[in-house]
Amino acid sequence: MAASRKVATFRLPPLPTIGEIIKLFKLRALKHLSQNFLLDLRLSDKIVRHAGNLKGAHVCEVGPGPGALTRPILNAGVAELLLIEKDPRFIPGLQMLSEAAPGKLHIIHGDILTYNLANAFPQHLKKKWEDDPPKIHIIGNLPFSVSTPLIIKWLENISERSGPFSYGRTQLTLTFQKEVGERLTACTGSRQRSRLSIMSQYLCTVHNCFTIPGQAFVPKPEVDVTIIHFTPLVQPKIEQPFKLVEKVVQNVFQFRRKYCHQGIQILFPEAERLKKAEQMLMEADVDPTLRPSQLSMFHFKNLCNVYRKMCDEDPNLFAYNFREELRDRKRKNNSNLKVTEDDSLF
Repeated sequence: MAASRKVATFRLPPLPTIGEIIKLFKLRALKHLSQNFLLDLRLSDKIVRHAGNLKGAHVCEVGPGPGALTRPILNAGVAELLLIEKDPRFIPGLQMLSEAAPGKLHIIHGDILTYNLANAFPQHLKKKWEDDPPKIHIIGNLPFSVSTPLIIKWLENISERSGPFSYGRTQLTLTFQKEVGERLTACTGSRQRSRLSIMSQYLCTVHNCFTIPGQAFVPKPEVDVTIIHFTPLVQPKIEQPFKLVEKVVQNVFQFRRKYCHQGIQILFPEAERLKKAEQMLMEADVDPTLRPSQLSMFHFKNLCNVYRKMCDEDPNLFAYNFREELRDRKRKNNSNLKVTEDDSLF
């Protein structure tokens, strides 16, 4: 009991402000890394509150930078905080925080896109997938250039129950460009409905927490920033391999303003394209004149199930890529054209 009271009542000692840290270590946001600093600690506190109850939790913060989110995370009473920071310029300032919170902070200089979180937390925290989420959270003010590839990577981890999700249904609270946040949470029929909508919502409950205006960041980005909270579902809404779902969804949204049958067609080689697409749509009970944004999760579930059956019947089908067929045809046409030109010399 004494230990739990200690966790709950921990507060950081007085420290330089984030602005002072930036001046002290002569930090500046790098445009090519999509860096933007959040200086308002009230907004940082709000982001951390939306992550849920962090008392006694083990937290991984992605890209802490000068530490704007790090401070309220520590003040929330976490058991341990793992920081993963790619930019070495921020490490000295984070080490200052580590000294102010002895034993609570662990700093990794590394890239979250390649860093393996499978063994980042104590093994006793592991829970069964059907149980409540473990006392593990991932929080991050992500650079725009990293946010989409990172969430796709983590969604694949969720589908495989690997990486940070080998501990159970680990929750995520992350920042995104407002437009990306709208895509992640868009409902059926919405103008923002996209590949990201389906890929995130078939695996997670996705909640739009709130939006921060761009002027709250330094330097000010051209867009606003949205905080999104993810909780993995006990049962995915589509029970097929991640790569198969991704391929079907990507192809359907390849022609997002056209009828969905055009995206379905390019799942198949040109010689049998129309016949196979018609078969897939019929067996999935999907109206070929619906737009991609009008397709519900149930439609995508049916499409993926039928495509899986067709791939099982034809082992070469899943490897087919319409772009490769286009490139092969172009090379063949160029080769034929060269032969014709050479013939004309004689």
